[in-house]
Amino acid sequence: MLKDTSFAIHPGMEQQSGPVVYRDIGNVLNHTESDNTYLFSCENGNVAVQFYTDSIVRVAMNQKTEPKLHVSKTVHVTPGDLRITEVNSEEVLRLKTNNLVLIIRKAPFRITVMDDQDRVIVAEGDKGMAYRENGEVTVFKEMNEDDHFYGFGEKSGYLDKRGEKYEMWNTDVYAPHNPETDPLYESIPYFMTLRHGRAHGVFFDNTFRTKFDMKTASNYYSFSAEGGQIDYYVMAGPEPKAVLEQYTHLTGRMPLPPKWAIGYHQSRYSYETETEVRELAKSFVEHDIPVDVIHLDIHYMNGYRVFTFDKERFPNPKKLICDLKEMGIRIVPIVDPGVKKDSEYPIYQEGVREDLFCKYMEGDIYFGEVWPGDSAFPDFTDGKARKWWGDQHAFYTNIGIEGIWNDMNEPAVFNETKTMDVSVMHRNDGEPTTHRELHNVYGLFMGQATYEGMKEQLKGKRPFILTRAGYAGVQRYASVWTGDNRSFWEHLQMSLPMVMNLGLSGVPFTGPDVGGFAHDTNAELLTRWTQVGAFTPYFRNHSAIGTLYQEPWQFGEKYEAIMKKYIQMRYKWMPQLYSLFYQANKRGLPVMRPLLMEYPSDAKTYNLNDQFMFGDNVVIAPILTPSTTDRTVYLPAGDWIEFTTGKKYTGEKLHLIHAELEDMPIFVKAGTAIMLGEWNSNADKTSKNISMEIYAGECDETYAFTYYDDDGETFAYEDGSYLKMDVEVTSHINTVEVSVRNKNGDYTPEYNEIIVNIIGLREGGNVIINGEISRDIDKLSLKI
Repeated sequence: MLKDTSFAIHPGMEQQSGPVVYRDIGNVLNHTESDNTYLFSCENGNVAVQFYTDSIVRVAMNQKTEPKLHVSKTVHVTPGDLRITEVNSEEVLRLKTNNLVLIIRKAPFRITVMDDQDRVIVAEGDKGMAYRENGEVTVFKEMNEDDHFYGFGEKSGYLDKRGEKYEMWNTDVYAPHNPETDPLYESIPYFMTLRHGRAHGVFFDNTFRTKFDMKTASNYYSFSAEGGQIDYYVMAGPEPKAVLEQYTHLTGRMPLPPKWAIGYHQSRYSYETETEVRELAKSFVEHDIPVDVIHLDIHYMNGYRVFTFDKERFPNPKKLICDLKEMGIRIVPIVDPGVKKDSEYPIYQEGVREDLFCKYMEGDIYFGEVWPGDSAFPDFTDGKARKWWGDQHAFYTNIGIEGIWNDMNEPAVFNETKTMDVSVMHRNDGEPTTHRELHNVYGLFMGQATYEGMKEQLKGKRPFILTRAGYAGVQRYASVWTGDNRSFWEHLQMSLPMVMNLGLSGVPFTGPDVGGFAHDTNAELLTRWTQVGAFTPYFRNHSAIGTLYQEPWQFGEKYEAIMKKYIQMRYKWMPQLYSLFYQANKRGLPVMRPLLMEYPSDAKTYNLNDQFMFGDNVVIAPILTPSTTDRTVYLPAGDWIEFTTGKKYTGEKLHLIHAELEDMPIFVKAGTAIMLGEWNSNADKTSKNISMEIYAGECDETYAFTYYDDDGETFAYEDGSYLKMDVEVTSHINTVEVSVRNKNGDYTPEYNEIIVNIIGLREGGNVIINGEISRDIDKLSLKI
């Protein structure tokens, strides 16, 4: 036994005593400036300060060399050409842009970032940047008693993350997904702080295992990494929306998805045969329940080998995909990174022959056990491997597939660590380093390889990629689902703040497995979850092997009718939803938003976990507990109209709302508008009639919004083939005025007018459309 050997007196066996010792960056020895980059040589390291925009500043510290400023795996922009005012004294260097002020204290080196009104955003006090001899780097920042923290990507628990500690290390977590389960599948080392109604953001761009500690101390927080350099960005805001725009300026914004991808998805682990898939599609059509996508989990493959079909189970996949597409349904198959070790398997042969798999430094291929058994893993950090992997997807696109589901890409391995050996080397596009450093970006690079390969092969059509793992910037390539949740009410409850915080982390296209993946769902839970899913950005019902089937008709006609109503509602709201995705594409704004995003000065919204906003003017307040038909709803400032009843409620108050099982409380703000379409059939999902539903206000309010449409399938919108209308709605006590302020694009939709409906207009009230008083308020329209 080890205790009977010299190992018993190994120095590492000693119990540590006393606090962890960090070496502070120390005093500034000298500094230089070149091209708006300020370099500081300090006693214990070197610091660079770069201004990317007037509102974004970067701080990088390396304890050994000059900071490496061109190593980011996700930031895809370079610093702008800015005018910076510099005031230097013996104690302090002051740097100022139009929106930011940096106060750099020299002894010791400390940074305070302020806004243009000299309000402190982030500050270092007794502690600043530091490191340990084991390579760990840490930043300490002062914490205000009124600070509230959001973002951090995919984290369970409540919306406000103050008082929490989080780790970023992409991890396969099948169970239990409790509020304290951490880490999960995605690593997005970014957060937003809300203080007295003003917001700012911090992005810690370090791919090692990182930690964020908003819990240990009451007067400061910290973020740290196991290795690498300190490299973080501060975004000045000052509104939550501005922070998201600044953060996604750095890490990118999602491309517009194909419209079919934001419809309803049906999945199971697994629909195991072609016959089962055909019967499933037929059932959706017969029940008149919308579905755009059926997912194929791992059983469609030959022995779980990627880029294969099991010819016994799926004898003619090309015909299956063609036949379903005629029904208005697409197939999205799962693709994992593990390539089966099989000397007769062409993908494995090619990967070995072309030297495309992850290896140890000594040259041996790394093998890990996943679904196919011992498997090799493509080195997605290398451009050659990414191109090869992307090219393999012609296997799918050649038979009509337009979407891919990436799973197990943390990467997950069936061992005690749950992942690849951290000593495995990655080529890293010519700068080799270990898996310990690049683990968190493995899924990001797999998503990039898949997206770019599919985009090239689809020749103008938009691909859809779904991923389980990722890093900051994952939104450029893929949508994200929240992994292997369970069929419990608590998981329905937890999904709301999870999706909202992902949206606040720059990832708009997200959602949970509706109904819960593991365990057996039940009729009421599935019904209530489907109601919520109708308004989450990604809408997929998914269940695990060995659990009850949970398609909408599985629990009888009563529950089917309700779920059918809400899945159809998803399609009726598609014009509104697609316009919100346009905002995500242009500005990085989430589709599903916490109320604090629209009402940052209202403290009652700061930790509101059981409601959300759909865009900027709709509040969704679902029922999240069993046997419940009443709930309290908080409505922020303004008047709000209940969508189903037309009843008006006053804002800045709590209301007790009744909702039978067939109802989910939805409120539209008075004085605003929503865009709705219609449900036709699975074979014809394009709305021929679009309506603008205006909820009349009485307080002289003006609401501006953008309606956006295009073909929903190609990239022609990048060349001007779209319809974009900037609309302004003004409500007076007896008049509603609608004006199209701008109209752009040359796309011609199937409809030639937008029907205008006014809800809540007083008897005898007037409607003015583009300056003309309408005589017949029952027949109002806007010409396209």
